[in-house]
Amino acid sequence: MGRCRFVPPYLLARVAPESLVVDQALRAGRSVPVAARTVVPAAPGPAWTVHTADHTTTLPGRAVRAAGSPASGDAAVDEAAVGITGALALFAEVYGRASYDGAGAPVSLTVHYGQDYDNAFWDGSQLVFGDGDGRVFGRFTQPVDVLGHELTHAVTEHTAGLVYRDQPGALNESVSDVFAACLKQRLLGQTPAEADWLVGAGIFVAGIRARALRDMAAPGTAYDDPVLGRDPQVGHLDDFVSTSDDNGGVHLNSGIPNRAFQLAAVAIGGTTWEGAGRVWYDALTGGSVGPSSDFAAFAGATVAAAGTHADAVGAAWETVGVTPGASAAPASGPQVAAVRRVSVRRTGGFAGLRTGGELDLDSDDPRASEVASLVERVDLRAVPSEAPQPDRYVYDFDLCGDCATVAEQHLTPDLRRLAELVLDR
Repeated sequence: MGRCRFVPPYLLARVAPESLVVDQALRAGRSVPVAARTVVPAAPGPAWTVHTADHTTTLPGRAVRAAGSPASGDAAVDEAAVGITGALALFAEVYGRASYDGAGAPVSLTVHYGQDYDNAFWDGSQLVFGDGDGRVFGRFTQPVDVLGHELTHAVTEHTAGLVYRDQPGALNESVSDVFAACLKQRLLGQTPAEADWLVGAGIFVAGIRARALRDMAAPGTAYDDPVLGRDPQVGHLDDFVSTSDDNGGVHLNSGIPNRAFQLAAVAIGGTTWEGAGRVWYDALTGGSVGPSSDFAAFAGATVAAAGTHADAVGAAWETVGVTPGASAAPASGPQVAAVRRVSVRRTGGFAGLRTGGELDLDSDDPRASEVASLVERVDLRAVPSEAPQPDRYVYDFDLCGDCATVAEQHLTPDLRRLAELVLDR
């Protein structure tokens, strides 16, 4: 599954287009590509190690703190340490799972990634966290559920392997929110009725009109701000968003299974992690959910795993418009129209934000000459194709009718510069 971002592309596109340049550098300019890095064997060593990238994009960076060592005094490092300790304990003590792979793999984390980087992600090898831009986003290590969300992407990768597109991708996102909520509530000692059901509360700086990034109990209500816009997440299958953005709207449509889980957790009672969380974990790992499972298939798996709570779980899914085990064809929604001239759109990321730009090469825009030169050099057919990866950015290029979707790790220097120019505002 590989790289999974926390901030949705549609949100980053709106509030932090400058992070695009950072993201491009993160993938295209990384000194040691993820695929080329040496994997450290799992044999004896700490359960987790937190590194700092010192505001570069080199991974994993400099080791600062490992399991069993005292606080470092660096807020991001110590927040990551608390989060990973709690997340590993959740999976081990509640679900009997040894680390994300079930075999005790040590976890590598990196903080202080990039300059003003507005995201967090699982890249297939480690967890990575930016410090935010200080204008909209703060540290991504501050809300503990961000870490729980990203670690769960690794768990999903090693279990059901839900592909990161369309309904399976929305389920992938939702499962990460589910166990992020379990982690947060377990650390706070909350019941489902006491919990706020917010994901990413505290991730925005003061002055932003937002309670969190997502609201599992009431999708679409987490924020309404002049900078952010209004939370576009949906919470019922009737409102399913059909789009080519954000890998088929994975951060938008994840609100549907998110709400089903919240309803199930309240109906089952007890604690979320032992109640509905146990049901969802058993469904994820039980063998009946696979890479292409849609909402209905996953719902059916949760009902089958729910035992005496099957009726409550089934009712939760029916409330959001999903019939467990039945065909769940999404309602038709707006399609993204092709844009003429030269255009670039960036989607994805943990926040699901999107940003786009368009440039007329025949205009008197001062960027036009350089963009035209880049378009002449770029061969989109030579760019590798890769399956979407959770919480990472995806770029859609339309170069005078020559179109391609490019994963951020495959941005060439020319494509990186092209995106920088066209998305400049």
